Amino acid sequence: MADNEQAQIEFEAAAFRRLRDHLRERSDVQNIDLMNLAGFCRNCLSNWYAEAAAAAGAPIGKEAAREIVYGMPYDAWRARHQRDASPEAAASFAARTQAE
Repeated sequence: MADNEQAQIEFEAAAFRRLRDHLRERSDVQNIDLMNLAGFCRNCLSNWYAEAAAAAGAPIGKEAAREIVYGMPYDAWRARHQRDASPEAAASFAARTQAE
């Protein structure tokens, strides 16, 4: 059973890395769009990563976790890739968060 558990961990890690790399390549997809469509974004992934590290006894800071997900410091990614949200995207996000 241990081999199956280890294999599952490795497969899940590979899937995470593939998602992370895909999101790095798709910098045209804004976080607000991800939030509106899927209910999570790059920042959520970095928070989950930091939570997993802390649970394993190896806490990392928020900025370090974001750099793992974004592939660069968060402020650099924002300056390079982030655009202002469209009024429609902002309204959709506001409606979704008010409903929660």
